[in-house]
Amino acid sequence: MAMRLLAKTYWSGSWVRFREPVAEFARCEQVTVYAHDNTQVRGLFWRPLRNPRPRVAVIAAHPRGDFSQHYAFPALLRAGYACLGANLRNTNNDSTCVHELLLLDLAAHMVWLREQGIDQVVWLGNSGGGSLGGFYQSQAKAAPAQRISHTPAGRPVALAQATLPAFDAFMISAAHVGQGLIMNDIIDPSVVDEHDPLLVDDTLDMYSPDNGFQPAPQWSRYTPEFLARYRAAQLARVARIDARAHAIIADQAAAEGLRGEPGFAALPASGRRAVNRRAAFQPVMTVYRTMANPNYVDNTLDPSNRGYGSLLSDLPDLMNYQLYGFGRIVTPDAWLSTWSGLSSNANFLKTGRAIDEPVAVVQAGRDMDVYPQQHGQAILETVRSQDKTLFDFPDCLHYFEPDEGEDPNAPVLRQMAALVPWLEQRLPL
Repeated sequence: MAMRLLAKTYWSGSWVRFREPVAEFARCEQVTVYAHDNTQVRGLFWRPLRNPRPRVAVIAAHPRGDFSQHYAFPALLRAGYACLGANLRNTNNDSTCVHELLLLDLAAHMVWLREQGIDQVVWLGNSGGGSLGGFYQSQAKAAPAQRISHTPAGRPVALAQATLPAFDAFMISAAHVGQGLIMNDIIDPSVVDEHDPLLVDDTLDMYSPDNGFQPAPQWSRYTPEFLARYRAAQLARVARIDARAHAIIADQAAAEGLRGEPGFAALPASGRRAVNRRAAFQPVMTVYRTMANPNYVDNTLDPSNRGYGSLLSDLPDLMNYQLYGFGRIVTPDAWLSTWSGLSSNANFLKTGRAIDEPVAVVQAGRDMDVYPQQHGQAILETVRSQDKTLFDFPDCLHYFEPDEGEDPNAPVLRQMAALVPWLEQRLPL
């Protein structure tokens, strides 16, 4: 069996795109909106020809992905629903992604939809869009005074002053419970020194045969004792990186404070320059080795029909040392808001409790990073909705990518054959 370093389905081009032409049954217009902090964001609004003045729309967005032509839209458009692919400020680059600010972008798109005469809006939360939508809904339904006022880095965010229309229903497809919670599970705890990523603590190396690892394509087996130590050490590393991020932010804040002190003007020019540089400095953190989830190579952990490896690679033990990976290059603010499972507010296990609207959860059984119990079932159990449905597709991949030689649209049509009737029953046109 030939194994690839880069997973073919993920790196051969994004599958979050139309799999069929829509010109015969839909029209598109570009949307440009301004968030409460005046950040410009754009999207594509798709209007069904059979229903030129729609009252129900589906909106999809992702913290960094481009969902403007999401693969689910054509089936929804044929059914008569409008669709908005809402890009946000960190599209294609999440190194500076602060989730609290993404909510302002999403709010601007929602206000625009209401201004177009849309009465009901359905959130299509695919992949990272699931936890993003849960976070948004929790803030939209909170009284303005009870909304989050600061990011995890301590920066003020104007959620209380912004208009946040709430969603009316949720379709959550192959979604995880939060990017930070994903990081908690995939970060390599055997890193000894953040500045020397080749050093390894052998007792915490999941890719060591001494700990149960078997080379691809053989499945590995880990003992409960090793897994308990491993998971605890992962959280400990996340906590250390959190502390480092806070220290960097505090150092910059201290320099900003010096500029306001009476003695600053009396400093020599060289001293003032040094303080100004520290205050202006925007550091970037590199987080090495973030592809080390035992689930990648041990299929007895949260069992599913998945293959060996991760969404990004068939050989995670080697990909763990490559540039590509989740949360690898980030600002301290982005780490704390998006990638730290200890600090991020975009945690569906907390925010999903605010959801009591109708919810459909789609589970892709061959997903290599989103697992049935830890993610799909956890989302279903977290929401307070009385009307919630699980759709299980045991033979489908994360983005419902086709198998080699298969019609690219076939897996999508199977998913939409379940979701469209579900939506029609709850939010009819």
